[in-house]
Amino acid sequence: METIYALATARGRAGVAIIRISGPAAHAAGEAMAGELPRHGRGLRRLRDAQGDLLDEALVLTFDERRSFTGEAVVELHLHGSRAVISAVLDRLGDLPDLRPAEAGEFTRRALENGRLDLSQVEGLADLIDAETEAQRRQAMRTMSGALGQRAEVWKRDLLRAMALLEAVIDFADEDVPVDVTPEVEMLLDRSADAMRREMDGVAAAERIRDGFEVAIIGAPNMGKSTLLNHLAGRDAAIISDVPGTTRDVIEVRMDLRGLPVTLLDTAGLRESVDQVEAIGIGRARERAAAADIRLHLVSPEDFDTALAGPDDLVRVARSDLHDADPRGISGLTGQGVPGLLDELADRLEARSASAGVAIRERHRVALREGLAHIARCRELLPSGGIAHDLAAEELRLAVRALDSLVGRVDVEHILGEIFSSFCIGK
Repeated sequence: METIYALATARGRAGVAIIRISGPAAHAAGEAMAGELPRHGRGLRRLRDAQGDLLDEALVLTFDERRSFTGEAVVELHLHGSRAVISAVLDRLGDLPDLRPAEAGEFTRRALENGRLDLSQVEGLADLIDAETEAQRRQAMRTMSGALGQRAEVWKRDLLRAMALLEAVIDFADEDVPVDVTPEVEMLLDRSADAMRREMDGVAAAERIRDGFEVAIIGAPNMGKSTLLNHLAGRDAAIISDVPGTTRDVIEVRMDLRGLPVTLLDTAGLRESVDQVEAIGIGRARERAAAADIRLHLVSPEDFDTALAGPDDLVRVARSDLHDADPRGISGLTGQGVPGLLDELADRLEARSASAGVAIRERHRVALREGLAHIARCRELLPSGGIAHDLAAEELRLAVRALDSLVGRVDVEHILGEIFSSFCIGK
């Protein structure tokens, strides 16, 4: 393979910058700049250009094949992080033979191709890089550690055992098989299917942890929605006015709630309006509120018991500072009721996220659903015996193939480009 190089840290001025070189010519490139390299370790070296002029003094790390992130020979240059130093070193690498700049995600793609990571681990790494909250970090680390691949191997082992039992019956169809294998096959299929179904059902919760939950603040005009949003955001994210209909579009504020990513939505006041622009805003408010995970209804005291709230929604008396500090109320102006509201929101969102497993993407859900469909068809064929066992065994082969697609062993080339396009150049 070609030898590639790239800046592996963020661009811009910093205390330290890391340039990574990976491929068969990596060590030769390092020697061209730093002289003799440290073997299987690290050492301080002076980097020089083609004329022998000093570029920088850097910590140089070397890795042999199968002992690096990519599975190839790797050299890392830990430089002083000035733009001028980075540019000079990259220019020098560009002048060396047999090297080229890396493409987006190419280091990680080589790790996949060299068996250092499976595809689900690659996805976990992408999520870890993008993680903003503790819940996102924990979920990404579970996936990056290979948990999904490990579970898939357990399910495959059961399915392969069931397939072997069926094929033994097929091979000895003309003889008396002393043991009826059907009960064990059914047990293996049911055990795998139950575990796969639990993982599939948890994908929706896992996606919300990765992408963020949405909480929509809804109510009539002048109910203090924007004031409450600004209080929760700690800044003036929304315009506040006594004029009804000030909020025309949906305003979003991102926050971290007990490690869970949450987007708060300030929506247009719900009422009948002849103003065309306000009516558009109200329509958008209704759509976003319907799609949100939780809706917070701000109402007047007299409407508290008649609010049209769903089972997962919350209702609060709006602007409680004007209603003798109603215990059911909340005020974005004084902060009354806000801590209790945040605790209740966190409790509900934690309960929703508890079902998340290690399958975290729609691709995983589709593969699990396909595998379950093949297991179900195999289960239906079992009682028929005879030639039906041939068909049942084939269904299990297809189920195993679906599980292999989870970790990138088959039929995933068409999605690799999409996955790696989300990576930065140095990863």
